[in-house]
Amino acid sequence: MNDPILENLNPSQLQAVKTTEGYVRVIAGAGSGKTKALTSRFAYIVDRLGVSSSNILCVTFTNKAAQEMKKRVKALIGDLYDVSFITTYHGFCVRFLREEINKIHYPKNFIILDAEDQKTILRDVFTELDINSKNLTFKQVLRFISKQKSTSDYLGYMIENKSFTPDEKDSLSSQVYQKYLDKQKRNYALDFDDLIHFTAFILDSSPDVLAKWQELLHYIQVDEAQDSSDSQFHLVEMLARVHQNLFLVGDPDQTIYEWRGAKPEYLVEFDQMFPDAQTIFMNQNYRSTPNILKVGNHIIKNNKIRVDKDMVTDNPEGVEVVHFHGKNDFEETLWVASEIKEILKTENASYSDITILYRSNHLSRNIEQALIKENIPYAVFGGIRFFERREIKDVLSFLRLIVQGDNFSFLRMFNHPSRGLGKKFLERLSFLAGEQNLSLLQALENNIEDKELNKKGASDFLNLISELRIDSENNSISDLVKIILDKSGLSELYRKDGDEDRLENIKELVSSMMLLEKENNGPINIVEYLQEIALYTDLDKDNENQNKVRLMTIHISKGLEFPYVFLCGFTEGVLPSALSIKERRKRAIEEERRLMYVAVTRAEKRFYMTDSEGFNFTTGLNKYPSRFLFEIKEEFYVRKGKLSPEILQAAQSTVAASQNSEDTAFQEGDLVNHPVWNKGKIVQVDKEKNRYIVHFFEMGKEKPIDFSFRFLSAATPEEQSVSPAELLNLHEELKNAPDPFADEQQTDLKTDRENQKFSENQKTDGWQEV
Repeated sequence: MNDPILENLNPSQLQAVKTTEGYVRVIAGAGSGKTKALTSRFAYIVDRLGVSSSNILCVTFTNKAAQEMKKRVKALIGDLYDVSFITTYHGFCVRFLREEINKIHYPKNFIILDAEDQKTILRDVFTELDINSKNLTFKQVLRFISKQKSTSDYLGYMIENKSFTPDEKDSLSSQVYQKYLDKQKRNYALDFDDLIHFTAFILDSSPDVLAKWQELLHYIQVDEAQDSSDSQFHLVEMLARVHQNLFLVGDPDQTIYEWRGAKPEYLVEFDQMFPDAQTIFMNQNYRSTPNILKVGNHIIKNNKIRVDKDMVTDNPEGVEVVHFHGKNDFEETLWVASEIKEILKTENASYSDITILYRSNHLSRNIEQALIKENIPYAVFGGIRFFERREIKDVLSFLRLIVQGDNFSFLRMFNHPSRGLGKKFLERLSFLAGEQNLSLLQALENNIEDKELNKKGASDFLNLISELRIDSENNSISDLVKIILDKSGLSELYRKDGDEDRLENIKELVSSMMLLEKENNGPINIVEYLQEIALYTDLDKDNENQNKVRLMTIHISKGLEFPYVFLCGFTEGVLPSALSIKERRKRAIEEERRLMYVAVTRAEKRFYMTDSEGFNFTTGLNKYPSRFLFEIKEEFYVRKGKLSPEILQAAQSTVAASQNSEDTAFQEGDLVNHPVWNKGKIVQVDKEKNRYIVHFFEMGKEKPIDFSFRFLSAATPEEQSVSPAELLNLHEELKNAPDPFADEQQTDLKTDRENQKFSENQKTDGWQEV
């Protein structure tokens, strides 16, 4: 008799499924069937062990992955089980906060800010501080805010309802951050970072709540564990402490989100954190040919932060990997277009079987021009997210106004379509709202008789909101959207706009709502719908069924697979990114190499790498092939297009110089000469930031000197001696330095018992620090 849960599992997958108790780490390489193992394990625990599905948490990183898992689990055990805990980190936190956020005196109908909402706040803040994009960009500020939230104790401030005391000495970013938090607080609004931080804060500070959720979640599974941040890992580790059933699956070689907080060390060092942990390797690849895997295995071995493994496959050898070098961008992309036509002719393939990957979005322009010239249909993935498109935001803003009346939605819709309400109207309304501590909508309702507010457009808007509130009580959400479009004038506006895509997107939104109502067997709670929808991305609505060549960044391709893959722009300074290396040095090199590995392992049948000569405006240098090309043995790929000996030599020299810079020319304590500041002493070698800290004797100061600085030379043997003046400086340093033996002398005075106590006090619970 066939077993739907356990059949077709290889020995490693079967071991992962049946190892249900304790701390378990699964190192699952690319294409090894980790989703199959995860979903089969969930089904096994429910169907074979009898554990309620509502006691199993399974977290992943995208809604698309969560939906796919739910679908597979239901196919194994049927539709009758609750699989709502198969979700994203943020999805779990939204569900948790709906139940527990009142513990910190926040309302359960809190607002979730998406990227556009955050920008709305920042526009307001920039106006108040009289700054613009010349001073700061939204991207810079949002990155700063995210970093501050992960490293500072901002939650105490948010929850205790304190106000920042303005300080002109604060940096401009700090001033923007403070005002951003103030506006969040006033609207009980949480951004994506807050969802994780608020959840962890409540669990950390409320023992009763922590105990309740620890008791509830008997089994916790984490997908793509290599992408977990400090706060995310802390969350699942904390929840797993009672039943101690924590199952992590992932691949450190595919960590490509370090720049937004991912810490592969949690997966790499899991067995050190939990000495009793079991490790299972899933290295059987079902996706790629051996020729493709050889290239991937060969590249990734150069990384240090990883768990050593080689992917293997039983697939046929397949065609050889190809590297094409063009004389210019034009030749590179036209070659790609001609190769696509060749694949279609010889492989019985469709356009949708072919994907073109690149490191950065701007690289698509040349590719698109070549595809258009050759009449090859294509679709670019990763444009504006569906739920961030203007017309969709308009509708969702009206829904939020009806049930929540928040300022962000009010500012978006009070004069859209135009109602003749201008700048003076908004200034007066904002003043009254601040003075009376009301939302903008409440302030308008309470002060409609005010001379500057008493306008027909304002009365019409209030009447519209009032009517829609009544409509919301008697209609399903899908019908309510149709009513909103009709009564607000938005439908007429979009028709006049002449952009058919807008109307098509609205239809898609209504269809998705009707589908949700059908699945829900009844009406949907608008507040819960709005909270859920804020978590969706464009990858949840893509064009998979269209017969077009797909163009996307490597980041977007993660987790996907395609028969034929082209990696374009395989150029030094692009992949690896010069900007990333400048910002994060050695860590960036490893992550960029992982990006390359991810690109290679997307391919099933054929993989191509292409680059071209010319000038790279990003680096300000001539273009050379990526350093990663030279990490692959030439026997593992075929080269097409002429790579001249001069280009080859220049490329290898550039890479060699870069790699040599990782081996420092000087060590701590060395005496060196500088062309301006003369003799100095290396007091620190900072490999993380690629710099020496040098104490220069004549000026008596320390300076950071980059490893790559060519004019720092070793002091000659004659100069190795230290002059009396320099000796004086050194004596001054020693005089002010702490006594290195002080601790030792203190220790000698203590009794054995005190020593024992001291030793015990030095031990820390690692999880308190996470």
